[in-house]
Amino acid sequence: MQVTVRLLGRRLLLAIPTVGLVSLGIFAIAAASPFDPLSAHLGADFQSATQSQREAVSDAYDLDQNWFEAWLHWWGHLVTGDFGWSSTRSQPVAQVIAERLPFTLGMASAALLSAAVISVILGAVVGMRRGGLVDRSVTALAAMLAATPPFVISLLLVSVFAVSLGAFPTSGARRPGDPYTVEGILTHAVLPYIALTVSMIPWLLLTMRSAVVEAVASDAVRAARARGISGWVLLRGHVVPVSVLPTLALLGTRLPELIAGAAIVETVFGWPGLAEALVDSAVALDFPLLAALAVGSAVLVLAGSALSDAAAVWIDPRIGMRA
Repeated sequence: MQVTVRLLGRRLLLAIPTVGLVSLGIFAIAAASPFDPLSAHLGADFQSATQSQREAVSDAYDLDQNWFEAWLHWWGHLVTGDFGWSSTRSQPVAQVIAERLPFTLGMASAALLSAAVISVILGAVVGMRRGGLVDRSVTALAAMLAATPPFVISLLLVSVFAVSLGAFPTSGARRPGDPYTVEGILTHAVLPYIALTVSMIPWLLLTMRSAVVEAVASDAVRAARARGISGWVLLRGHVVPVSVLPTLALLGTRLPELIAGAAIVETVFGWPGLAEALVDSAVALDFPLLAALAVGSAVLVLAGSALSDAAAVWIDPRIGMRA
C-alpha cells in the first residue's frame, strides 16, 4: 500500500508541470491557427460587420491580446474558479461542463468497463486455447476491428439498426421537444455505447490474449499443472492474476484513444457530451472552452495512467514502479 501511495504522489508532482505545459501549448497552437477568432465570434455577420462592431467584439473577448498574455489571464481566472465564457455555447464554461460532463462520463465509463470485462474474459479463453479455431477467428476479427476507424463502425450501426431496421434513434439523447428522461437517454445511448465499446475492445483483447499465452508457457504454470491443477482453477489462480497486469497498463495508455473515439462517436450520433463541445470549440476558436476541455482531457489521461499503474503495483508489489 505504501508503494502505491508513493507512486501516486510522484505522479501528482509530475502532473502539475505537465498540465501547465499542455495548457500553454493549447494557446500557442491556437494562436498559430489559420482560423480567425473574430470570424468565429461574428459568424454570418462577419462580412457585414462594421469596423467599430469588430473592435467592440475584439475588446469584449480580448481577441487582440498576445497568446501568452491570454494564457496567463486564463490561469488567473481559473484559480479563482472562473472558467470563462463560451462563445460557441453562449454560456459560462462551467455551466457547459456541468451540463455535458454526465453524458460523456457515463458513456465513456460504461464503454470502458464493458470493453475491459469482455477483453479480459475473451482474451483469457482464446489465450488458453492458442492456435484453435476460436483463437484464430477471434484474433482475426479483433485485428479487423482494430483497423476500422470508430466513425466507420458508427455509420455502419446507424445504417443497419437505425435506418434499415428502425430499432434505435439516429442521434441525440432525446426526441426533439421532449425533456431528458432516463428511458430516452438509455434508448439513444445504445448505438454510441456499442460503437465506443467495440472500438476499444481489439487492443485490450489482443494484449490479454498475448499475456495469457505467455503465462501458460511459464514455469510457474507448468509446475501448477504438474501438481494436478487445471481448468478454471488454473486460469483463475495462476494465469489471470499475471496476465491482467499488461491489460491494466494498456488501459491507462489508451485513454487518449478513448477521448478521440468519444469525440468521433459523439459527433456522429449527436450525443450531447463534452467531446462534441471540444470539436466545436476547436473549430470556432472558443479559447476558454477549448482550454478547459483540453486541460481536463490531459488530467484524465494522467490520472488514468497513474491509477492503472497503481492498480498493477497493488496487485503485484514486485513490480515496484518508481515513476
